[in-house]
Amino acid sequence: MITLRDVQFSWSKNHAFKLAVPSFSISKGETVLLLGESGSGKSTLLSLICGTIHPTKGRVIVDGTTLADLSRGAADRFRAESIGIIFQQFNLLPFGSVLDNITLPLHFAPRRRKNCGNAAEEAIALCHALSLPQGVESIRAADLSVGQQQRVAVARALIGGPPILIADEPTSALDETSQSSFLDLLFAQVKEKQTTLLMVSHDPRLAERFDRVATMDQIVQVERS
Repeated sequence: MITLRDVQFSWSKNHAFKLAVPSFSISKGETVLLLGESGSGKSTLLSLICGTIHPTKGRVIVDGTTLADLSRGAADRFRAESIGIIFQQFNLLPFGSVLDNITLPLHFAPRRRKNCGNAAEEAIALCHALSLPQGVESIRAADLSVGQQQRVAVARALIGGPPILIADEPTSALDETSQSSFLDLLFAQVKEKQTTLLMVSHDPRLAERFDRVATMDQIVQVERS
């Protein structure tokens, strides 16, 4: 589902930051934890996989599509259809309702919207599956607890069944008990929908949950000048 081959990327022409990925791949339905400390290149790697930046050399192939072959608009549409993203800070619309937030990706992803049938019913079903309280869909995101916001972010990423889910440090704000409960819910949904999951984190305690664990220093070479 995700393949990087001989990838190189630098943020500036003078190569003040240069990242290289000789080879990295994730199979369909696999759950992978990528461990790395701050500054190890995790955000840059995720941006390459999501197609928001393109390598200066090499190929990034996601769900059979070489991202560099797409125009900017086509890349945006492909990302909306193929990748559900759980952001570290959740990135919810604070004054929008839970229902507005969960269904937001469907405005940009016709295939995901079609997969839902009734989008509101699918959103409410996801809320139930993620143990959110009954009637939460009408509450403003700003009025939710941190744990509830996190689960809404998961529902937004999963709605419409994108084949790939990327999670960027989604448990960093949670205590150990809340973290375990959240991961139980997340993996139940990933298994049910047969989603390919890539999660990046600095916490090695999460490792036992995943099919495979990799570290940034195993797959990525970073140079700074």
